Amino acid sequence: MTKADEKRPVAVVTGGAGEIGSAIAKALGTSHRIALVDINRAALDETVSRFAQNGIEARGFQTDLLDHQAVEQMGKDVSAWGTVKILVNNAGAGMAYSYQDMTSDSLDKDLRLNLKAALACFKAFEADLKDGGNVINIASVNGLGTYGHPAYSAAKAGLIHATRQLAVEYGKFGMRANTIAPGTVRTQAWVDRTSVNPNVFDEALTWYPLKQLPTPEDIAQAVTFLTSPHAQCITGICLPIDSGLTCGSPALPRTFTQSADF
Repeated sequence: MTKADEKRPVAVVTGGAGEIGSAIAKALGTSHRIALVDINRAALDETVSRFAQNGIEARGFQTDLLDHQAVEQMGKDVSAWGTVKILVNNAGAGMAYSYQDMTSDSLDKDLRLNLKAALACFKAFEADLKDGGNVINIASVNGLGTYGHPAYSAAKAGLIHATRQLAVEYGKFGMRANTIAPGTVRTQAWVDRTSVNPNVFDEALTWYPLKQLPTPEDIAQAVTFLTSPHAQCITGICLPIDSGLTCGSPALPRTFTQSADF
């Protein structure tokens, strides 16, 4: 590693060993050293090794984001490696599918993982980020509409609003904060659902105007743009990457009008 490499800023990606997280990290790895944060040590090691083969400098930091002390320690460990200029809060998961399915435990986990963990990670890197840094919070279309997972959705809606608050409060320091709200991303988690319903993708596509599902690379490209100088005057927004889902579905006007135009 050269002296120039040592001065390259660090981009932190939580959930960095997953499909979306690793795609984001790979895209940012052309200009930043990458701190991959994930609870899965084996997946972290595999991702770091794969990145190294592609010339991307990365380190894995195994962290339980539900453990506040662990998050604080992770922040210290990463900051000792380099100056953090990008934080992508990508880790997240939905627990209960409905209110009737929800328990006090699932409610707590939904709120802690999908909202509180992101804010805790920001606080862990606040000193670096406030000096012209970038925060990208990966929310979901669930934070913009009603698609099941009520507690997860409430947490993502809260994350969208919290990001606006960050943009307003820290803008004077040159820090930008934006949210990305993915729709149904074609990942292994969704592929696994085909074991229950082989037609799940075809059924989902009926609701999407563009008739295609976003990929992890689509999310990564949005992150790359929002953290680049090309977006220097963009802050506080929520950018849906959803093939048009949140603007409306053709299924309803097709039913109402009985027109093939939809």
